[in-house]
Amino acid sequence: MAIAAEQVRETAARHFGHRELLPGQEDAVLALLDERDVLLVAPTGSGKSLVYQVAGLLLGGCTVVVSPLLALQQDQVDSLEEAGLTAARLSSAESDSARAAVLEAARSGEVRFLLLAPEQLANPEVLAEIASIEPRLVAVDEAHCVSSWGHDFRPDYLRLGDLVAQLGKPRVVAMTATAALPTQQDIVERLELRDPRIVLTGFERDNIALAVERFADADEQRDRVLDLVGELAGDPGSGVVYCRTRAGAESFAEALVERGYRAAAYHAGLPQRRRNQVHEEFMTGEVPLVAATSAFGMGIDKPDIRFVVHADVPESPDTYWQEVGRAGRDRATAKAVLAYRAEDLSLGHFFATPVPKPRDVRAVVEAMRAADSDDPREVSEHLDFGFRKAGRIINLVNLARAAGDVRDDADLDAVVDAVVERAKAHRRLEESRVEMMRAYAETDRCRSAFMLGYFGAEVRDRCGVCDNCLSGDAPDESQDADAPYAVQNTVEHPEFGTGTVTDVEDDRITVLFEDVGYRTLSLDLVEDRGLLEVRRPG
Repeated sequence: MAIAAEQVRETAARHFGHRELLPGQEDAVLALLDERDVLLVAPTGSGKSLVYQVAGLLLGGCTVVVSPLLALQQDQVDSLEEAGLTAARLSSAESDSARAAVLEAARSGEVRFLLLAPEQLANPEVLAEIASIEPRLVAVDEAHCVSSWGHDFRPDYLRLGDLVAQLGKPRVVAMTATAALPTQQDIVERLELRDPRIVLTGFERDNIALAVERFADADEQRDRVLDLVGELAGDPGSGVVYCRTRAGAESFAEALVERGYRAAAYHAGLPQRRRNQVHEEFMTGEVPLVAATSAFGMGIDKPDIRFVVHADVPESPDTYWQEVGRAGRDRATAKAVLAYRAEDLSLGHFFATPVPKPRDVRAVVEAMRAADSDDPREVSEHLDFGFRKAGRIINLVNLARAAGDVRDDADLDAVVDAVVERAKAHRRLEESRVEMMRAYAETDRCRSAFMLGYFGAEVRDRCGVCDNCLSGDAPDESQDADAPYAVQNTVEHPEFGTGTVTDVEDDRITVLFEDVGYRTLSLDLVEDRGLLEVRRPG
């Protein structure tokens, strides 16, 4: 293993100019070389791409990289070519002849790294072509999208485990910037990772000072957000104001421009050309301030973002931590402020995924059988509503089957009931995440420790830079070695069912239950009434 470690460092230095590897990078590469699959959870900007690049070179052959966005794929191709390596993108943006040329180059060994979206891999012809190449490594970027527990689940990712299995026996590295414990477990199961090594690194963002400011009045909240930008925008660098709605992003961008700032709005309702323009101008510094919805996310890897202000409460700690983590990637001091008004939590409940009507589920299941397909466009030809709505229900049907909620030979009523129950469970999970944002906003605990606990990362001590630490309100983060519960314990509750312990404090425990989402329970009450039973492995 010592020889392998030296090879890893030499390869990173020779091809990519990295004389030292960041925490977790070497561990992940060595696990792949040791014929283990890897789940790497690390912030954007912490070098996840270097893991598959170094491992791919050492394993030899072709490395296939599954990535959800064309822009991200092209960025990776450009980066690899700058390092003198052969890389290509296989996407809907290329012509048929260009795609054929890429596949031919990969077959002949001319392409070492092949990047594509999950829907490309789901194409049977493309899948067969790539299987014939016999890739040695498959890297799945934004891997949290594969998990139904994840905050950004994408149907295109659902079949990846099965698709990758059809490529032979490549090593697999799944990479994500944010994944709470159950999401990590779900990724491992859905991608069918073999003897997986889970590497968590970089959750601590000790250069980001977290703070919450509380408001009772919406106008006061808005005015303070604008003033905050004025206070924080004095230093060189950039900043982002996150809003829950498109209208909010437009409104804040206009108000900032009126105050004399170079600012722009970014959200999914803008034309693609305008979004690309805003993205480019932000990255170059021409427009240092962006007011945006969560659509301003993937591909934003700018080192000098000095602050992130949330004008509204985001829908989950997962989203919040990912968006906050865009600040301070140069490791210089940055600030993250949440403008919190309890009434804003209703937005989270409003935006929670609706539960489909049983009659619509029934219609979709019947249409799937008639079309002998789970392709939303094909299924929607047998329906009175569009493919997007059909796609959401098809996704739930597939999730219910994958989770074992319903057998393939079950009658129609059983399938409908299972799908509706699955949808209700997802909504409860989303709503419980909203309540976890309330807990974060209202806690007197070290805010960094709260977030680390949510993700199941080890909490060693207070951060010392958040508002609660600076005010002296945050209690010590002492860990009791004799505590009856530990993070990652599987527990049973008489009412809530099976769950996973995500955080343990002196007086309370947080559990993510499979059926009701996150619940924070008093340890005294749990102990007095014997409410939680630890389920031992095996």
